[in-house]
Amino acid sequence: MAGLEGMEQPRPRSGTAAACWELPGAGAEMASAPGGPVSVALDLVGDPTVDEVRLPSRPESAGTARRLTASVLLRQWALSPQLTEHAVLLVSELVGNAVRHTGARTFGLRMLRRRGWIRIEVRDPSRGLPCLMPVQEMDTSGRGLFLVDKLSDRWGVDLLPRGKTTWFEMRVTDR
Repeated sequence: MAGLEGMEQPRPRSGTAAACWELPGAGAEMASAPGGPVSVALDLVGDPTVDEVRLPSRPESAGTARRLTASVLLRQWALSPQLTEHAVLLVSELVGNAVRHTGARTFGLRMLRRRGWIRIEVRDPSRGLPCLMPVQEMDTSGRGLFLVDKLSDRWGVDLLPRGKTTWFEMRVTDR
């Protein structure tokens, strides 16, 4: 069940421990040419595949997080447009939760890739746990974790000494 330290939303086909995740070492070489959209975005705020990118906890930071995610997934990692669209939506939901519900000044965004999987993490200083709520057809809010649950292969929350990391993982086809 999500929300417990080190626990995840289980999926029958999953089974990889979080300890296997590594930061990719050659991510920058795969980015577009100097001055291209990836390098400009990454130069402005940092590369979330190399180290956690800290963003201000404001609604407009969701747009920055979405652009970073799209740039990394499409251009740096050459993943499919559909997978990228889903990941961008899920990042937006996690960032929205961090901005709306934590009272933090900043949050962190990190993206990891290993063979067959991507993992995207949003870290904030709050230890308040997100809740997966039942969703009705006419609901106009509260769908964020429902979408994360439906579109990701696994997701969860890791409690930290000072805050938490909410994350999701998606299977990818390596070329």
